[in-house]
Amino acid sequence: MSTATADIAQDEAAAAIAAGGDIAARSPAELFLRRLRADKIALAAAVVIVLMVLIAIFAPLVVKLVGAHPPNQRNPGALDEFGTATGPNFAEHYYFGVDDLGRDVFSRVIYGARISLLVAFVATAISMILGVTAGIVAGYFRGWVDTAISRGVDVILAFPYLLLGLGIGAACSFGDGCLGGLIQPGVGTVIFVIVFSTWVYIARIIRGQVLTLREKEFIEASRSLGASHMRIMFRDILPNLVASIVVYTTIFIPTNILFEAALSFLGVGVQPPNPSWGKMIQDASSQFDTAWWYMVFPGVALLITVLAFNLLGDGFSDALNPRSRR
Repeated sequence: MSTATADIAQDEAAAAIAAGGDIAARSPAELFLRRLRADKIALAAAVVIVLMVLIAIFAPLVVKLVGAHPPNQRNPGALDEFGTATGPNFAEHYYFGVDDLGRDVFSRVIYGARISLLVAFVATAISMILGVTAGIVAGYFRGWVDTAISRGVDVILAFPYLLLGLGIGAACSFGDGCLGGLIQPGVGTVIFVIVFSTWVYIARIIRGQVLTLREKEFIEASRSLGASHMRIMFRDILPNLVASIVVYTTIFIPTNILFEAALSFLGVGVQPPNPSWGKMIQDASSQFDTAWWYMVFPGVALLITVLAFNLLGDGFSDALNPRSRR
């Protein structure tokens, strides 16, 4: 049992003793879910996230059900007499208005959720796998292994990720891209830049925790029984890191959503005509004073999504470590 779940169990036991009742045996997962259910804000955030994921998965169905227009369909008739963007028009099913090309902003916001969530989930998953593995190996073996990994982490931390993304975008945006077309501005490049820039933070956090865990008595017991290094690292140490991994995952997902929006805003992300919240905000920045809806609606979608993940992350942190509650 990890430190956080042990704290939860101790709190539950103390409450039961104080109430004069029997102590009911509960698993760490049951204790976690019980505390999470008591956090109404975290539950509301989880509902919002589930809705956003479902909307992203079933974007074509959602657009069709509400009668909206395809995201890349240009309709010059939806523009005003001067050929500029028009605001929300429910009669024509342009619920969020149209952009300067006559495309439905509502549909593009819905489809943009796909890109943001896809990049965030994939990049975070890869970053976690790399960071957790590197952190466990560095913290467990120490010595020259720890030195090599830690110095490598220091070097990567020196890279400004935005400049890296801009450099890749500028160098590979013409012709067939770089390395024979292997590197081009788009989703793959965004995921690479995010993973390259974020896994090192996970590695540092996990390394620090493993340095403490490797000195615990249960690790010494496993060594005395002849357990291999792989078994100790991934069967004994890794389960005690689950609480931290869950919390930091919920923290890094919204961060990576903002990374994707920033890179798309700078022109390195999803390429036209595919919709992306960051690219939509960049396109709208030059005409915000006359077409506010073009920036506001993707900006609000970005705000709600990031806020929901942050609130859920806070709820997970409190549920896994109740002593952090104020």
